[in-house]
Amino acid sequence: MTITDPDTYVRGVPYEELARLRRAGPVVRVDDFWAVLGHAEVRRVLRNPAVFSSQLGETQIRDAADLAYVRRMMLNMDPPEHGRLRGLLTKAFTPRAISKLTSQIEGWARDLVAAVADRGECDFAAVAADLPLLTLAGVFGVPEQDRRLMYDWSNRVIGYQDAEYAVSSTVSLAEVSDLARAALAVRPSPGPDGSMPDPRTRAGMPDLYAYANALGEYKREHPGDDVMSNLMRHVGDDGGRVSLAEFENLFWLFSVAGNETLRNGLPGGLFALLSHPAEYRRLLADRSLLSSAVEEMLRWWTPVMHFRRTAASDVRLSGVDIAAGDKVVVWFSSANRDPAVFPDPDTFDIGRTPNDHLTFGHGPHFCLGAHLARVQLRAMFDAVLDLLGFVELAGEPVRLRSNFQNGLKSLPIRWGR
Repeated sequence: MTITDPDTYVRGVPYEELARLRRAGPVVRVDDFWAVLGHAEVRRVLRNPAVFSSQLGETQIRDAADLAYVRRMMLNMDPPEHGRLRGLLTKAFTPRAISKLTSQIEGWARDLVAAVADRGECDFAAVAADLPLLTLAGVFGVPEQDRRLMYDWSNRVIGYQDAEYAVSSTVSLAEVSDLARAALAVRPSPGPDGSMPDPRTRAGMPDLYAYANALGEYKREHPGDDVMSNLMRHVGDDGGRVSLAEFENLFWLFSVAGNETLRNGLPGGLFALLSHPAEYRRLLADRSLLSSAVEEMLRWWTPVMHFRRTAASDVRLSGVDIAAGDKVVVWFSSANRDPAVFPDPDTFDIGRTPNDHLTFGHGPHFCLGAHLARVQLRAMFDAVLDLLGFVELAGEPVRLRSNFQNGLKSLPIRWGR
């Protein structure tokens, strides 16, 4: 078993192997990189971008085919470029915009669950998938009928190791806006061998970039009250504005990262409850535990399992000498179960406090969408508890073939029996 083999994760996250490696040392050599497995060590790496760079080699284990291209994304930037773009984006998330989104999210979650409540069973992964799509459409001011485009885009980017997700194409021309039709006209098709172009290149996602460019132009000319309109109209202290190229890459980041993480975190959270029925009944009996239950779901499931940095200089980390240019991969799935920080770490405890999980990262790249992610989780589980009550598995869950995202493609459930 290897922690980098995507086939391993079809069966589940190899927590026992991660624990074995962590006991050998919080920083160990795996394949061609240093795996950082301890909670304290992960924090140290993430808060020191001058030493552990996002930009030198980007943030995925495998080297990018076009490094210059991926360096334009905020996820793969170092200070000061990262701070400038993040600052502009933070200002775009105004209190008014956040308040509007919060009330909309609560309504959408209830509507999605209410739509299946009378059926007695559903695939929760399919039901939950719509909530982050609706939320992102709200952030960008994307027409609601276009939101499924983000479903396909994130499948292709995050699910490139999964044969089904790599060729995802669920949107038809008849159901989308004119803006989307123009983008779909350049959507790539599988080659004779069934393969798709590399989604981490611009040429691999031409439909996403065509849509983002057209949307950015439209927002600049016809701003609404959404977050991205705020961003496009904002002028920085230096008189600078967000360029269309920057908007395109932010759109890529939010459409993929903002969607996929929650799309896996929602069914992952329910799977945690289903796997621990006593904790599920405890939450039903005491709804004041919902906030801490959500934090424990985030820790126990950990949707994004790792991120890469590259050593900018020779450095010593927990007694290990790391050379300049080495790949350094922080493993959240391990750090979130480090017994030095979490007593009885493999136990799912909805009342766990404190809960210093690293699911949203740490340091300058701490997830910008953390607040909205928590709002979505609380809203969805509020609706499930209210409208469905106690649910149970109705079939075998289907896991995503990926060593990066801890994903569930299907989670059949039933209730009311």
